[in-house]
Amino acid sequence: MKRPTIADIASRAGVSKVAVSYALNGQPGVSDATRARIVAIAEEIGWRPNSAARALNGARANCVGLALCRPARVLGVEPFFMELISGIEGVLADRSYALLLQVVTSHEQESEVYRRWWGESRIDGVFLVDLHYSDSRVVELERLGMPVVVIGHPTESGSLSAVWSDDGEAVRETVGYLVALGHRRVARVAGLPELVHTTVRDQAFEQACEGVAEHVTVHTDYTGEEGARATRRLLSSPNRPTAIIYDNDIMAVAGMSVAQEMRVEVPRDLSIVAWDDSPLSQVVRPPLTALTRDIPAYGAHAAQRLLALIAGESVPPYEDQAAVLTPRGSTGPAHSV
Repeated sequence: MKRPTIADIASRAGVSKVAVSYALNGQPGVSDATRARIVAIAEEIGWRPNSAARALNGARANCVGLALCRPARVLGVEPFFMELISGIEGVLADRSYALLLQVVTSHEQESEVYRRWWGESRIDGVFLVDLHYSDSRVVELERLGMPVVVIGHPTESGSLSAVWSDDGEAVRETVGYLVALGHRRVARVAGLPELVHTTVRDQAFEQACEGVAEHVTVHTDYTGEEGARATRRLLSSPNRPTAIIYDNDIMAVAGMSVAQEMRVEVPRDLSIVAWDDSPLSQVVRPPLTALTRDIPAYGAHAAQRLLALIAGESVPPYEDQAAVLTPRGSTGPAHSV
């Protein structure tokens, strides 16, 4: 079926294509009655502006971008990003904006995707996630001059607007809770060490455990396989931990499975805490003690600020609510091993 064109509208309205263009772009040169008739015909036949022509006119794309540097198979099972995107989409849908999402294999490819999208006028702005120290993407996006909201700590976001929460405070609360339960050997199965938020958590964990608990941090890639492997090593050590904090719920569930395989009872022999609460944390048995935050709201706040930037507003960094501990059945008093 042929895509409706301006010529089709002009023919039905009995006016020139120039008059149709004026009417649909809100420009003077046609009467109010003619403009209304043209708009009604365009709606009736399902006409939509051509993206290439819109780009030439400098109009907005009504679309924002998000490129994720992680395997697609991991993205499909990781509740955090699914909830984050749901919050973003909720705000965008209300403003008739779309989200252009692409999975990439490197930060270099991610920067290239953003350059192409911006150069082709396919997007009005982007979200930047998984912030690194001295992140080359920040420099590139600053150079391009497009509206950007970094979902990450502002210390490494350069001149770009950031939305973040205090991960350090959440770690300190969790360690304090475990120490109060009598745990003196605490481990953390962490995410990628090059990420800014991982380093923030690493430092807070070291400080919170100092003088009150033996502690160790094992870095992984956030997958269930790596979480299980790290747990197996920790529970096989001569001085195994009595509590483990995991940097996401996928790894925590995998760690619980390993504990069951090794006949380590949760929570009698091992307490488990998961970062980022999700339905997955609550359907396992025992249900996981978790660091809870409103992730869809986190995404919504980022989307609101990106749309404000696109509208030309000044948007200062925004600190969202920190995660809070929600105790459940996977944690309990420490017992001697």
